[in-house]
Amino acid sequence: MQPTHTRFASGTRPGVASVFPVSGVRDMNNKTTLPLIGILGVAVVGSTLAVATNAMRVGTDEYSFFDPIIDVSTLVNALYVEDPDAEALQRGAIEGMLEELNDPYTTFVPRRDTQDFSKDLTGEYVGIGAEVQIRDGWLTISSPLDGSPAWRAGVMAEDRVVAIDGESTEGLTIDESIDLLTGQPKTKVTITVERGTETLDIEIIRDHIKVQAVKGFMRVDGDGEWMHVIDGSAGIAYIRLTQFTPGCAQEVKDAIAHARDEVGGELGGLILDLRFNPGGLLDEAVEIADLFIDEGTIVSTKGRVFEESSDEATREGTITDLPLVVMVNGQSASASEVLSGALSDHGRAVILGTRSFGKGSVQTVRPLESGAGVLKITEQYYYLPSGRLLHRRDDSTVWGVDPSPGYFLPLTTDETLEMLRARREQEIIAHNDESEQVDLSDTQAVLEALSDPQLQAAVTVMQHRATTGEFEPVGIDANEPDDVALAELNTLRSQEERLLRELARIDKRMRAAEQSVPDEIVTNNPRDFWDDETDLEGGELIVRDKDGNIVTTLTITGNGLENWLVDADVEKKPEQSEDSDS
Repeated sequence: MQPTHTRFASGTRPGVASVFPVSGVRDMNNKTTLPLIGILGVAVVGSTLAVATNAMRVGTDEYSFFDPIIDVSTLVNALYVEDPDAEALQRGAIEGMLEELNDPYTTFVPRRDTQDFSKDLTGEYVGIGAEVQIRDGWLTISSPLDGSPAWRAGVMAEDRVVAIDGESTEGLTIDESIDLLTGQPKTKVTITVERGTETLDIEIIRDHIKVQAVKGFMRVDGDGEWMHVIDGSAGIAYIRLTQFTPGCAQEVKDAIAHARDEVGGELGGLILDLRFNPGGLLDEAVEIADLFIDEGTIVSTKGRVFEESSDEATREGTITDLPLVVMVNGQSASASEVLSGALSDHGRAVILGTRSFGKGSVQTVRPLESGAGVLKITEQYYYLPSGRLLHRRDDSTVWGVDPSPGYFLPLTTDETLEMLRARREQEIIAHNDESEQVDLSDTQAVLEALSDPQLQAAVTVMQHRATTGEFEPVGIDANEPDDVALAELNTLRSQEERLLRELARIDKRMRAAEQSVPDEIVTNNPRDFWDDETDLEGGELIVRDKDGNIVTTLTITGNGLENWLVDADVEKKPEQSEDSDS
């Protein structure tokens, strides 16, 4: 049994649905939303395989581990009152075992889902090549992809797809719609679209689609080509890398070469935007880092059964004289952190934004010998050249990649939403000239249209560097660790506040529902230990063992005790009548 020969590291992705499976949140309501986290992993191969093979040898006595599992399975299949679903039981046993690891990145992928899993890792699929969403209950085109079958067939942004091969899309989920649009290469699919007052049947020939990972700041009207030179006079280029897909390192090199041609010489600086980049193929991240680092370690890995190994930079083809600003945020994960962390540790780039996500565990995708699917299993951790562990645990105080001192620049929720809204508008490819165009030679007008304070700051930093030869801090002064910790604390407090508000809303609805139900049929909440009006502060909690002996006595310092007991291994003792024996 051999693991897949692909190293990958992926993480977050913002939420407009597309015609390929994504690891993230699909925007079902045509609203710009803050991305949630959907992290995949990193696969490693090479010298580690021999060690892994030895580690996987199972001794005869270890088979006793499976005896009770087999016993339970046998009894359930033989005696359970209804006919059990054997596949579901098997999947539940596997998932239950993995759940005990408390590791969201170690997952079992059933055989039926392995094809979609592969699409997630590579960013490649067969379909029509269009980003889609559900709007008002109907499938709607967000934008055709550049050069895709949908683009060539004349599909336009805002087309409402009312039918696919004659089947109505009304009420279909995004996944059900995607299943109808994807298929085998060179097969035909006909979509019926409403465009204004017209209803059109558009025939599209499915083909291999590769998601474009390297983007610029705006598209050229007409052909949809991305622009990368954001300040022509200072020679400042901008590249947004959305994920690390196969070949993206070469695409970055091509974008740099194209920008050089556009300015007619060497660039004054490059802004590399890794915000919201969930990761992808680790080898691509290493290759991009090697493009700017001439020697030394880029990243190292080590684990319980694996010796430490590292990827080293090489001098050949290195660009040593190009100033770099790398933008990261809390959704920059895994391979994004490897790249930004290496550039930071080698003093090769200024890191601007906020602390990254902290996904620094290494996964290997291992096919199961039974053919039942694949296991993506955490085997190692990533370490930056400085020795810093990227991975965040629940009790971590340091993780991920921090902005450079003086370049910690957080955004408010409103600023982030507005930036994502403006970015989404730039993703749309139009077939007509009706869309408003910004003068791309006017840097300030471009920045105003993008509504992105962090990008504005990055351009300002680069302009100052081009003029004076020095980088000038634009964020919180000195960026002490306390600043990052305070920002994280405020974020967690905000999340806690939202949860508490939701709990209060649920409690209010429960009380309203109870009022409409006759008292005699209301079932008491077994977790309602005492009346909510009871003031326990200053009281005592006496803990006894089963024989009635006092184990400890605790002073109650507040009125939140009941909330903590809800998940504890306790239950309310049955009430006794006054004349009952005690």
